[in-house]
Amino acid sequence: MTILQPAGGYRAAIDPVLLAAAVPAQPGETVLDAGSGTGAAALALAARLEGVDVVGLDLEPGFIGLARNSAEESGLSQSIRFVEGDLLSPPPDLAAGSFDHVMANPPYLAAGSGNPPADAAKRAATVESRARLDDWLRFLVAMACPGGTVTVIHRFDRKDEVIAGLGGDNAGLVVFPLWAKAQEARSGLSRDRDPNKQAAKRVIVQARKGQQGETRIAKGLVLHNDDGSYTPEAEAVLRNAGSLTL
Repeated sequence: MTILQPAGGYRAAIDPVLLAAAVPAQPGETVLDAGSGTGAAALALAARLEGVDVVGLDLEPGFIGLARNSAEESGLSQSIRFVEGDLLSPPPDLAAGSFDHVMANPPYLAAGSGNPPADAAKRAATVESRARLDDWLRFLVAMACPGGTVTVIHRFDRKDEVIAGLGGDNAGLVVFPLWAKAQEARSGLSRDRDPNKQAAKRVIVQARKGQQGETRIAKGLVLHNDDGSYTPEAEAVLRNAGSLTL
């Protein structure tokens, strides 16, 4: 696929590709990518799985334009449409409960925390503004149909917020850590370690709307070898359009 991005400022990294790989969509199903940015997750999903109908929603008109051009360049414009709009007041043609799957890569930093980027577009992509994390999660759940999935990638240290926002510990959630290296995965999964101090930096959390059951902690994915190169499992997703089974 081809992805067009601004000449300066915001850049998509690997997170949206990993997010898209975790969505268990099938041909003929509908997927909403909330906060689609320049379209990386939507494009990755459509490139991996022919026959899905993907809608990307974003507040920034410049990102929407780039994403539409990227879909055209990638030969995916028949599978994806990008819509400008605010999740706090979504466009009327995006009806609640109408998507088989919903995915999102919300801003990682809470409003007022950290050192926000000077670039406005990058700041909007990485730091919460009017829409806080709980707003995002309520919107995602509302847009999924009964039995549909909601998949979110976020910082591991905010996983409890994501779990709570997607229904809590009795909602049958899957928590899938993304480990930087194998050594961190081994130490992080040790039973004598405080789970809040695990070494994973990112996590994918997935819910199925209406499902009940205890939260399941998956083994997750190790991203890098000791020399910094990607592991074969990560390469299968990032380079070869593989899927992630949570």
